[in-house]
Amino acid sequence: MTALAPAVLPAPKDVRDLLEGLLGKDVAVSPGEPVSLNDGAAMAVYVDAQLAPTAVCLVDVPLAAWSAGALALLPRGGLEDAVDDGELSDMHLEVLHEVVNVAAALFNAAGVTHSKLHTLYAPGESVPADLARLASAFNRLDLAVEVTGYGRGAMSIVLR
Repeated sequence: MTALAPAVLPAPKDVRDLLEGLLGKDVAVSPGEPVSLNDGAAMAVYVDAQLAPTAVCLVDVPLAAWSAGALALLPRGGLEDAVDDGELSDMHLEVLHEVVNVAAALFNAAGVTHSKLHTLYAPGESVPADLARLASAFNRLDLAVEVTGYGRGAMSIVLR
């Protein structure tokens, strides 16, 4: 039996295409600054079949709110409070969970280890030390993401 290769970082275009298809809005992506847990980001953790972490996706509060708004068809005005306060409601987190769950497709291609969403940590929630270290690793894609009609935020994808 041949061992599977680890996942590779997705191309920014693949991230854009996935978000546009899911959110039903035009999405622009460009190189961005790294998203950090220290900035109050949400963190999705992806694992392999043995539950070993394979990747994390860090999403800042603005992008989480704008994504939730676009997917759930919420008015922008109601989301601005979440962005200003730096906090996501349970409903925002529920919709973000769907976004990061679908984003697992970015890590799954023929011949690579299959990854699936395991956990979504809310902004400010305690994260185990090994995952926090992974979130600051160098095998990463850092993007500025703008959801048309909502606003701009940031996302970092980090592979083990």
